[in-house]
Amino acid sequence: MKKTLFIRALSAIIFLVILLSGILINQYLYLAIFVVINALSQFEFYKLIRKKDHYAQYGYGIFVGIVLFLSTFFVANGTLPAATYLISVFLILILFIIQLYGKREEHFTSVAFTIVAILYISVPLSTLNFIAFSGINENQYTYEFILAMFILIWVNDSGAYILGSIFGKHKLFERISPKKTWEGSIGGFFSALGTSYFLSFWLTSLNIYEWFIFATIVSVFGTYGDLVESHLKRRVGVKDSGRIMPGHGGMLDRFDSTFFVAPMIFLYLKILEHLF
Repeated sequence: MKKTLFIRALSAIIFLVILLSGILINQYLYLAIFVVINALSQFEFYKLIRKKDHYAQYGYGIFVGIVLFLSTFFVANGTLPAATYLISVFLILILFIIQLYGKREEHFTSVAFTIVAILYISVPLSTLNFIAFSGINENQYTYEFILAMFILIWVNDSGAYILGSIFGKHKLFERISPKKTWEGSIGGFFSALGTSYFLSFWLTSLNIYEWFIFATIVSVFGTYGDLVESHLKRRVGVKDSGRIMPGHGGMLDRFDSTFFVAPMIFLYLKILEHLF
């Protein structure tokens, strides 16, 4: 038992050190770490759907996801023009041609599952690049909003787990995630809200009310992101998406909330940018 707890704690510490180093040190370390996260998350997704005898062009899909993330990064920092996105469209069209040479008959099903991973994982993660180059520092890389987003995701998840374990009685979505409760979700929401209050004193690009909205978006869409991944795992009959983090599962388990939160935070910041 003690050994299991030690391994779980150690893997969590290593994960946090790597992730925070990527966010805080510089833009290129951030780029390298999130390219790896993107690739591993896609790999886990393709591995999961294979358990239900669904097949995808996983190597090519991961390649397209990486190209999408890289192109978005260099568009966001101003190195490349927005037309660079057309590369991803071209690569997706090429996928249909590649599939013609496949030996399996489920051509369009394979194409569909290949693209779903790109839409579910790579596109949302790519919006992190626009959050990182949000314009609060003359379009230079800044960790402020990304760091705040991950802090609030972790606080929301921890608050939901702890308070749900103590007070949880009413199931939130029993068909998909039997352990989640309304009490836990509400607890997670107020935990995130309280944390955003303190963040407003440290990270001053948003006022306190804007941080409250920021936290609300994280809590609501983070919960839905968690539920979607739980639904996927339940359909294929697994507890964790992978084993890369002993005691914590895989990349999908760690970033399921991010896939839904990041695009919504990006949209929120764009709305604020045009309002003020």
